Amino acid sequence: MTFIEELKLRGLLQDMIPGTEEFIENNEVKGYIGYDPTAPSLTIGNLVTIMMLVHLQRHGKTPVVLFGGATGRVGDPSGKDAERKLLPEDVIEANLANQVGQFKRLLNFEDGHNKAITVNNYDWFKNIGFIEFLRDAGKHLTINYMMSKESVKRRIETGLSFTEFSYQLLQGYDFYHLYENHGVNLQLGGSDQWGNITTGTELVRRKSGGEVYAAVCPLLTKADGSKFGKSEGGNVWLDPKMTSPYKFYQFFMNAADADVEKMLKIFSLRPIEEILEIIEQHNADPGRRYGQKILAEDATILVHGEEELQKAQDATSLLFGKGTAETLMKLDEETLLSIFDGVPTFHISKTELSAGINIIELLATNTSILSSKGEARREIKGNAISINKTKVTKEDHQVTNADLLNNKYMLVQKGKKNYNLLIAE
Repeated sequence: MTFIEELKLRGLLQDMIPGTEEFIENNEVKGYIGYDPTAPSLTIGNLVTIMMLVHLQRHGKTPVVLFGGATGRVGDPSGKDAERKLLPEDVIEANLANQVGQFKRLLNFEDGHNKAITVNNYDWFKNIGFIEFLRDAGKHLTINYMMSKESVKRRIETGLSFTEFSYQLLQGYDFYHLYENHGVNLQLGGSDQWGNITTGTELVRRKSGGEVYAAVCPLLTKADGSKFGKSEGGNVWLDPKMTSPYKFYQFFMNAADADVEKMLKIFSLRPIEEILEIIEQHNADPGRRYGQKILAEDATILVHGEEELQKAQDATSLLFGKGTAETLMKLDEETLLSIFDGVPTFHISKTELSAGINIIELLATNTSILSSKGEARREIKGNAISINKTKVTKEDHQVTNADLLNNKYMLVQKGKKNYNLLIAE
């Protein structure tokens, strides 16, 4: 199977320059995608295009990650309805440093003839003067050519600054520079970048007479038409501090049945034949959510690793009533708070707990799951009350600081899914 055939089967190909497939198969190839550091983290929307680089490397070619230290200071109009707010330089540098670490989990930078490479376009743009750039790059592309790009046409009526208008020329120059200095001969990306990418291929052709190629993947949406990569809480980030591995896992677990096949083909590295077998099993009994479980496992391992996957699965079992006290005790504070985000919380004094609080008093005055001491007694007799996933069977049970998780939290539960989180201070 060729690289392009793989992209097609995985739904990762929308358009390409004629001859791209043959060129990739018959030549040493270095292929790049550019990422502007406009946020502290990449998202799973970015991960779609990153998977193109992952497969390129798996096919024996060299992936090149270009960080837009310079272009991130300008702003890309592609896919935007309004001009992007320009970020301070120190914020851009901090964002870039964080994103570098995320790529190191996804691509092999360590060994092999095709180990991944990173470059930063600020390294060459910082030494190019404005007049020099106009003479060296601007004279090769006409205004008519640049105006024909969709990213420009859709913004021309609502307003497009010269700064953003120049973006495609900057990105085009990136391709020229990488071709001349690093032997890069392929650019990949999302379909919204097609105009900028072909500007690059044209600039290389006109300045160097060089032979370069390009391919783009479609911009993905969910079956309901909503933007891919968004959850109810906003973006799904690759940084575990911005989207916890548990929430990351849950995003894929909650995928609609209609989206499972598309998402598996993109975010799983399993062979296509195996993915099709998984989909067949899933469709035979969608209620088991077999497809979602495989999808969530594969995507979480890819981005966060097996250890964080295990934590996410443990957390999921806790939330749905199957977890044990032992599982709960193993959770770190970040995962614990992520699981029970949105659960009613109440504060309690550590001083009070040090002396011990009767379970009836605790339930009736420090939680919202019971309305009275009488109800507390009835629920305990009915074996419905748990503290940290351990059943409370006696009305004279004393709760103390020893019951705190991470020396701060206590999980109070009635039945299977009615939780309160107590925070001791």
